[in-house]
Amino acid sequence: MSGWANGPDDGYFFEHLAQHLAAADRLDELKALLCDHEWLAAKLRSTNIAAVLADYDLVGQDSGLALIQQALCLSIPALSRDPAQMPSQLLARLRGIDSPAVKAVLAGAEKGSGRTWLCPRFAGLTPPGGPLRQILTGHKDWITAVAVLPDNRHALSGSKDNTLRLWDLATGETVRILEGHTDWLSAVAVLPDAGHALSGSVDDTLRIWDLATGETLRVLQGHIRPVNTVALIGDGASALSGSDDNTLRLWDLATGETLRTLVGHAGSVNAVAVLANGRRALSGSADNTLRLWDLATGETLRVLKGHTEEVRAVSEIPDCNRALSGSWDKTLRLWDLETGQTLCVLDGHKHTVNAVVVLANGSRALSASGDDTLRLWDLATGETLRTLEGHTDEIRTVAVLGDGNRVLSGSHDYTLRLWDLAVGKKLPPFQGHTDSVGAVAVLANGSLALSGSRDHTLRLWDLATGETVRTLKGHTNGVTVVAVLGDGSLGLSGSWDSTLRLWDLATGETLRILGGHAGAVSTVASIGEGYLALSGSWDTTLRLWDLATGQTLRVFKGHAGPVNALAVTADGRGALSGSSDKTLGLWDLATGEMRALVGHTSRVNAVALIGKSGSALSGSWDTTLRLWDLATGETLRILEGHSSRVNAVAVFANGRRALSGSHDATLRLWDLVSGNCIAEFMADAAINCLAFAHDDLIVAGSDDGRIHILEIREP
Repeated sequence: MSGWANGPDDGYFFEHLAQHLAAADRLDELKALLCDHEWLAAKLRSTNIAAVLADYDLVGQDSGLALIQQALCLSIPALSRDPAQMPSQLLARLRGIDSPAVKAVLAGAEKGSGRTWLCPRFAGLTPPGGPLRQILTGHKDWITAVAVLPDNRHALSGSKDNTLRLWDLATGETVRILEGHTDWLSAVAVLPDAGHALSGSVDDTLRIWDLATGETLRVLQGHIRPVNTVALIGDGASALSGSDDNTLRLWDLATGETLRTLVGHAGSVNAVAVLANGRRALSGSADNTLRLWDLATGETLRVLKGHTEEVRAVSEIPDCNRALSGSWDKTLRLWDLETGQTLCVLDGHKHTVNAVVVLANGSRALSASGDDTLRLWDLATGETLRTLEGHTDEIRTVAVLGDGNRVLSGSHDYTLRLWDLAVGKKLPPFQGHTDSVGAVAVLANGSLALSGSRDHTLRLWDLATGETVRTLKGHTNGVTVVAVLGDGSLGLSGSWDSTLRLWDLATGETLRILGGHAGAVSTVASIGEGYLALSGSWDTTLRLWDLATGQTLRVFKGHAGPVNALAVTADGRGALSGSSDKTLGLWDLATGEMRALVGHTSRVNAVALIGKSGSALSGSWDTTLRLWDLATGETLRILEGHSSRVNAVAVFANGRRALSGSHDATLRLWDLVSGNCIAEFMADAAINCLAFAHDDLIVAGSDDGRIHILEIREP
């Protein structure tokens, strides 16, 4: 079957072979083709991911092939960046699944892509079979608004990065970036003609856009504070907006003129919905109330009271004179608009409710929350039908596709996620941390690793099995940093609770609590045999500790911002720090003197010393890595490629290669001699930390609570 992969790249063969096999009723050959990794990789290189996915639709019900198709769909962000990531993506999503088709495609994936690559030892990415179908990446900051076009094949999102993006939902690719607003986007709506859109922004304006060209057709000015919400009326000739200026404005979109200003709320207007008849509207406000408005007169018909904090979302339930609201009080409320009474309070979210949508028949609704989840509700009973988990930060917005089964959510984690509500299967929970992994270190023997998480715990991992050996509990807030001391029998951790803890890794017991920092402990490094340690904190200082007594030996001051990263020289006499003040600090630990290395344009989040070479590597929120000459303080090379902040760096023992992890969810393997990226692995969430177990084995932690164990494989 692999012979097909060597067919002619003539613009026809790869595009149509599967169709010809299906038309000739050669279904067994077609099925074999679709689990042939060499064929899939060749077709992806020749065509695009949409064409690869479409071939699976030619086959009837086949559970194994369906899982491969779903795994490929979940891998779109990685494959769009680099088709050579196909083997690592499939292995990280499909390992452990007992299916002949899956086993066949994984056997091919194990051979790699013909170049240096990062091979996952265990399944560490979202597997297929659950409600999450696709992840869309591209925005550089929070996603704050989303709307689906009438064709249900495209969507429009707005972001804190000041842009809108038009998406092709089949490929996950950005069709167009719309630029013009001078501050972040807060609301979007697509006009019924599908060719135009309306946006609202923190820059106090609304804009009407031509989606075909990406051009602004009109800027609507009138609000004197940020615009928070927009809603179209009827055929899209007019619209309603709500603002931090406590008002709503009714707009004529043809002229850009304000037709009426609606005054009544005593706080910001956060949400608005126009009722089906187009004559009334419902708004939600920071004054904790909803208001029902007569749009013809601008008068308030009714004030709905019940929420105890800001109302952030409203949605009408068609044909029954009811509405649903969501609030910062963590609840949803079902309202009777005739009486203004609460019919039901829906409890379940653990944080703010930011968005609500009512599904087609009015019996179910979906809410988005600051607890990083979506909830599907039965409005008749007020019960949660299911909880959708996958985002790693606050979910700000949600929209329903026309079929009523698929929804698109946008989050502060910079991603949109497409969900299928018709999929009833709930995947087994990942066995590991329950929140973001922010720190990882490898024990001296290279067979175990220690991780720290925002879930307040540390975990000791067996790198051969991928299993947790032990969970260490004690910190009262998230764990930000871990280090392994000496022979690997002791561990040291730092936390948002402002303390360090010394651990016996054999028993999981706390041996000593080290207090002194006035802010979160963000970084730590052991010195010599492990009797001394150096820590850095958000209080802008470094502290030298005697671990035998728990006493502070010295406090180092020099940075003008939080200290985020540390590395100690091999002789224990010096250290290198990275800070939010955008500098690196080169310290003499005997004198306490610091020399600043300047070059990064944003906070320095990671540093690593390169053997005895007198050079170092740093990573920054400015998206770059810098290679430094420590003797001169000069930048030797800037490594560019990440599309978001760099969170972690590590350097090979020979000093010729390095690894970086970024908020863009990628791990990058670099050749420090050339400055080129030679391999990449994309996770489903930001990579926060990494470490080498040895020169061909990597351990990394991500924002979704997962540990990734990857082998560096050469061609």
